[in-house]
Amino acid sequence: MAYNSLMPAFLTVDLLGLLGIVVWHLQGQQRPTARLIVQILFFASMTATLIVSGIPPHRVIAGETDGFAVYMGTAARVLWWVHLAWATIGFIRLYIVLDRRPQEARLIQDLIVAGVYLGVTLSIVGFVFGAPIGTLVATSGVVAIILGLALQNTLGDLFSGIALTLGRPFSIGDWIQLADGTEGRVVQNNWRSTQVLTPANNLVVLPNSTLAKIGLTNLTKPDESHLVILPIRITSDSRPAEVEAILKSALQTCQCIVQAPAPIIALKSIDAIAIDVELQFRVTAPAARTPARNEVIDTVHQRCATHGLSLAMPAQSYLGIAVNSSAKKASA
Repeated sequence: MAYNSLMPAFLTVDLLGLLGIVVWHLQGQQRPTARLIVQILFFASMTATLIVSGIPPHRVIAGETDGFAVYMGTAARVLWWVHLAWATIGFIRLYIVLDRRPQEARLIQDLIVAGVYLGVTLSIVGFVFGAPIGTLVATSGVVAIILGLALQNTLGDLFSGIALTLGRPFSIGDWIQLADGTEGRVVQNNWRSTQVLTPANNLVVLPNSTLAKIGLTNLTKPDESHLVILPIRITSDSRPAEVEAILKSALQTCQCIVQAPAPIIALKSIDAIAIDVELQFRVTAPAARTPARNEVIDTVHQRCATHGLSLAMPAQSYLGIAVNSSAKKASA
């Protein structure tokens, strides 16, 4: 087959490739589905044109040495590989959008996109330009080892970020609590770190390698409702059942706590001085704990005063009084 006879096919593919790039940019990043459709249509048209003309899109035909047509054929194949990469990336991004995890999967998406571009670049160098990619890959392997030794901490954050993304211990917007006491809402997760916005409105940046090793509690899953336990002590001159009923009625009037499931009054212990009680109630979100606790304390105090219940001193206070008394007697 005369190479010059293939010029119309190469010219058609070049025009389709350039037109596809222009239309692809005009779609904008906010229309991933439209972009993907454009990519598929232009890529399919370019592939069909090459195949119908008997031109393998992935390699150069032996004997392609006829002047200007060589450059047209090379440009056509480069554009074909570029559109193949874009169509593949479009499928990946559309899947992430349909999976409704565009922010959480950003790290995985970036790595896949980088892998696609690297593979396409090597394919163009090897198949289109005929360069020995084996030597290039071997050389890049040595460079990768050197960079790996120099960037151990950064690579540790990278792979920890991948593990966190795949494991899904949290998502963007979740409220988490770390073993060191740090807690807040996850606002961003990238290849190096995770950012947490604390209740004090401070932004804590946690390296992914550190976050992967530390204990973590997700307060948002299965939902954001959060249990709050408030211990109080009531003097033992009141009947426990009466104490339970009065405190339960107090919690039922609180507006800042969840009433379903109903709050629980747990009588923990009793001695000659006091009844130890735990008020167990839920709030709609971790951020609502402080206003809910304030309301409960105020309501319980008012209800106890109304019904003649007296709050008892902590057990440690009685122990301290007894020790001081013994010391005074001994000194006397």
